[in-house]
Amino acid sequence: MTAGMIGSGKLRRGLLGATAATALTAALVGAAPAAVAADARSQQWYLDAMRAEEIWKKSTGKGIKVAVIDSGVNPSTPSLKGKVLKGWDASGTKGDETDDYSGHGTSMAELIVGSGANGGVRGLAPDARVVPYRVSDTERQHERGVNGFDMVDAIKRAADSDVRIINISMASDYANPFKREAVEYAVAKGKLIFAGAGNNAKKGNKPQYPAAFPDVVSVAAIDRNGVVADYSQHGEHVDLAAPGSGIPAWCDENLKSYCTENGTSIATAIASASAALIWSAHPDWTANQVLRVMFESAARDDDWKPGTVSTYLGHGLVRPNAHLSRGVGKPGDPNISPLTNKRTDGGAPGSTPSPGASAPSAAPSSAGAPAPSASDLTQAPDGKATSDAVVAGSSGSTESGGRTGLVIGAVAAVAVVAAVGFVLVRRRRTA
Repeated sequence: MTAGMIGSGKLRRGLLGATAATALTAALVGAAPAAVAADARSQQWYLDAMRAEEIWKKSTGKGIKVAVIDSGVNPSTPSLKGKVLKGWDASGTKGDETDDYSGHGTSMAELIVGSGANGGVRGLAPDARVVPYRVSDTERQHERGVNGFDMVDAIKRAADSDVRIINISMASDYANPFKREAVEYAVAKGKLIFAGAGNNAKKGNKPQYPAAFPDVVSVAAIDRNGVVADYSQHGEHVDLAAPGSGIPAWCDENLKSYCTENGTSIATAIASASAALIWSAHPDWTANQVLRVMFESAARDDDWKPGTVSTYLGHGLVRPNAHLSRGVGKPGDPNISPLTNKRTDGGAPGSTPSPGASAPSAAPSSAGAPAPSASDLTQAPDGKATSDAVVAGSSGSTESGGRTGLVIGAVAAVAVVAAVGFVLVRRRRTA
C-alpha cells in the first residue's frame, strides 16, 4: 500500500459489513447485556441450518488459532472471555489490538469462537482461539496518520506465528503487489487465508483484494433462504459461500447492542470457523487438505455438473458437518493447493497444539478424535516467543451460554439451506 494511495482519498479498504438501521431490540443503550444477547442468540439462524449441535459432538475447534486481521478485538465481552490471545497492532495508531475502533473485529471474533455467555453470539468453533491483528480502514486513515503497510505487516506477522487460519474480513479495490507477496509468504508458511468477496455487486462488482488473489479463499454470502445475497460480489475468484445476511453483530465500537448485519465479512468468519472445526479434528493435515475437504464437502444444487464451479458460490456452501459426521471429502495430496493446483511450500501443518495449552472452554470437546471417515506459543510484537495466555481483560475461564437448540425464525430456512435450493448458479466456470 503506497502513501500516495492513502493520500488520494480513494477507497483503500473497507470493513465488509453493512449494519442495518434497526437494532435487534428497541432502546438497548444501557440495557443489561443478558437482555441484548438473548435476542442476538435467537437470530443466529445459521447454527441450526448448519446443524451446529451435531457438529460440536465431533469438533469444537479446540487447539486451532485463528488470526483476525481487522479493527481490533475487545476481549472483555461475555462471549469472548478467555478466548482472545495476545496479538499485535499494525495500524500505527493510538491503542493496541484490543482497542476495537468500530466493533467489527470483535463481531468477527465472536462469530468464530464466541462462547454464547449471557446469551451472546455463539461462535461456530467455540473452542478455537483468536489472535487479533489490528489494521486501519479507510475512514480511520482519513482521520489520522497510520501505517500504510499495516495489512502487509499484519499478514506477515500472522504468517510467522502459530496461527493456522487467517481471517480477513476487509477488502480493497487495489491489487497491491506487496499485499500479494505477503499472502504468498503466509501460504508458504502453511496458513489458510479466508477473505470476503466484497459487498459491491450492485456497484460495479469490481474484484476485491486480498480475496481475488489466487492463494486466498474468496467467500461469498447467502441469506437465510439459501439465496446468494444481491450485494455479494461474484466472478471467477469466488471459491466458497457461507451465511452472511441477517446475522447479529455489534452495532458499533461501544459494544452496547447488537444489530442485524449483512456482509461477506460475516460469511468469511463462518468459513474460517468451519475450517477450524475440520482442522481440529485432523490436526496433522495441511492447509491444502483442509481446504480440499471443504471444497469436496460443500453443498451444491442437484443440477451442478461435476468439474464446474459457480461464479456466485464457488465450490458451494460451506458444510463442515458433511465431513465431520458423514466423512464427505478426501484430504488428498498435502502439498498441492486446491486453489491453484500447484505445489506449495507449506507442507507442514500451521501449528501443533501443545497438550493442555488451551484455556478452559464453554463446551465439551471431542476435537482431535478422528472423524467418522478418516484415516502454545504466539509471537510477541518483538518476534520472541511468549506464553499462550489470554490477553488482559480476557478471563481465563468462560461462562457457558447453554447448549440448547436455537429457535430459527423461519423453519423453512433449515430445509432450504440443507437442500441447497440455490439461485444464481447459472454462470459457471471450469474448475
